[in-house]
Amino acid sequence: MGPQGAGKGTQAQMLADSFKLPLIATGDMLREIAQSDTPLGLQVRAVQAAGQLVSDDILAQVVKSRLCQTDCENGCILDGFPRTLPQARLLETIAHNLGHQITVISIEVPREQLFKRLSGRQTCSGCGAIYNIYFKPSKSPGVCDLDGQQLFTRSDDNEEAIAQRLALYDQNTRPLLDYYDETKRLQRIDGTGAVEEVFARVVKALGKVVALEAN
Repeated sequence: MGPQGAGKGTQAQMLADSFKLPLIATGDMLREIAQSDTPLGLQVRAVQAAGQLVSDDILAQVVKSRLCQTDCENGCILDGFPRTLPQARLLETIAHNLGHQITVISIEVPREQLFKRLSGRQTCSGCGAIYNIYFKPSKSPGVCDLDGQQLFTRSDDNEEAIAQRLALYDQNTRPLLDYYDETKRLQRIDGTGAVEEVFARVVKALGKVVALEAN
């Protein structure tokens, strides 16, 4: 968990690779749906462009279907879910029925850094490589270093949409930290510094969780 721009997607992918578990990134799943011309795709596209969050009903359908697939039998890494208390309660039910326990990693980054990470983000239209005009610019402005394709900025990465997304996180998602903290399933991680440094903190925190469960 963490606000937009905290780097949870990167850390989730590194965890999935390290522990050989499937990565379930609801943001990627929803963006794929948004690219379709189905009624659901058009609805999700409009919500994302406005910097809003999709409804619990839509997200619940997507996540529940994915978690019940066979490759999640030994666990999975969730990125972007849950975001609200109703979603958290749904996840509790799913995890209980599947015999899984929940551990929450909260990646925490100062707000001013979040704005730079999001507003400066650019993505390659070809290979999908990610750059940032503040922290990791491409060698030629607007052009990918890897394949020479054009870079683009997501429609929800403008300042107004970013402010709205962060406000929604504070209102809807931040209360989940208290929810998981009260049941001692929350690990707070400093999300500043190199991605490798953050990952080392995540792995160390998970090691403590495993040790506690073993006792």
